[in-house]
Amino acid sequence: MFFRKRPTPSPSPVVSDEPALPNRLSPRSPSEAIKPTAATPPPERPARERGGMLARVSGLLTASVVLALAIMVGMTLFERQTKEEGPLPADKVVVISPRSGTSEIAEALAREGVITHTALFEWAARFSGKALKAGEYTFKAHASINGAIDTLASGRQVQHAVTFPEGLTSEQIVVRLNENDVLTGEINEIPPEGSLLPDTYKFERGATRQQIVNLMRTKQREVLNQIWLRRSADIPVKTPAEMVTLASIVEKETGRADERPRVAGVFVNRLNKRMKLQSDPTIVYGLVGGRGTLGRGIQRAEIERATPYNTYVIEGLPPGPIANPGRAALEAVANPSRTKDLFFVADGTGGHAFADSLEGHSRNVARWRQVERARQAPTPDASVDKADPPADPTGAPGRASAYAPESSNFAATPAGGPRPKAFDASEGTRLDPLRNKTFDLNSAKNVPALKQP
Repeated sequence: MFFRKRPTPSPSPVVSDEPALPNRLSPRSPSEAIKPTAATPPPERPARERGGMLARVSGLLTASVVLALAIMVGMTLFERQTKEEGPLPADKVVVISPRSGTSEIAEALAREGVITHTALFEWAARFSGKALKAGEYTFKAHASINGAIDTLASGRQVQHAVTFPEGLTSEQIVVRLNENDVLTGEINEIPPEGSLLPDTYKFERGATRQQIVNLMRTKQREVLNQIWLRRSADIPVKTPAEMVTLASIVEKETGRADERPRVAGVFVNRLNKRMKLQSDPTIVYGLVGGRGTLGRGIQRAEIERATPYNTYVIEGLPPGPIANPGRAALEAVANPSRTKDLFFVADGTGGHAFADSLEGHSRNVARWRQVERARQAPTPDASVDKADPPADPTGAPGRASAYAPESSNFAATPAGGPRPKAFDASEGTRLDPLRNKTFDLNSAKNVPALKQP
């Protein structure tokens, strides 16, 4: 077997990154002695450009900080000023006209002394983002700008009220509405008698008179429907309209809440017995209609004068209401007192004396006449009502409601005693078209003889 001898590789030269050292054995001249080698300087940077950028950035940061601080200080001062107490010394009502802009509102508030700085108010209103509403508002004493803005944005305006006493006719209610200078607009037509509910109604400035009328009609329908469902099955009225008619008579006969059910009971008993109601207010309404006031005492001839409403002549209920009854009168008719009473007459204390027989009624009338004579005793300042007819010479009582309220000056009213309200609610007031001062619509002196059924 033959073996081939590998060739021995020759040593490769060592390559090193280090610089070759000089031959120590070779001679070197002094000039060739080892010297330090200078490092290569780094490339030059634009020092001027770098410094300008930093300066600008630093300046912007500084300005931003200063501006932020200024804004914070300004906002703090702004908020403090908007919360400061205003110049208004006491509560005040201010009307902001419709379609007023922020500037007009600010001027109006400044003019009324609510604010001092209009520009501050405008900025505060715009920053708040709240919508300012026109209307009539009450600004509290020393209200701040923020407080004034909140008041205008709330929409809670001043509430006005108009009151209609029970027993006013629809025509008298319209007169009262027309005299209210806060309401606006005209009433289209006189509402039907008995279709309005007397009460106190609240409204905001700018509301129309027709809106109040519509509200009164709506309330009357609601109340009437509720009471009609709760009525007694024994009452001799067949429809809600008849209940309103009878309630209007009860309303005009007495103003005492405790008497309404008993007065209603008298008329219910008379209807059941087919007796004429003989109610004085029906005479007045038959003569003057919705005007509601006669302006004097009832004449004997007028008691016997035939009109569709005169319950001394007609039988049963009149063709419609003679006024607008209130809730209490409607309730009284729906659930009257269960008595045998057929008559009532004034008792001299603001109420009535009731009787279930003609004899008892005659005694009550005699007592009332004694009270009346005592009140009409001559005095140095006494005056005679020329419109009052002479006393009935027969002295025959017998009406359902022989009622004679006190004289116009109320001088004879017992001390602390209530004043009766058995006459129209507007009589003797500034709302009375005739300025009636007699209040003698139901005098016992005019009582005719009763025809027994």
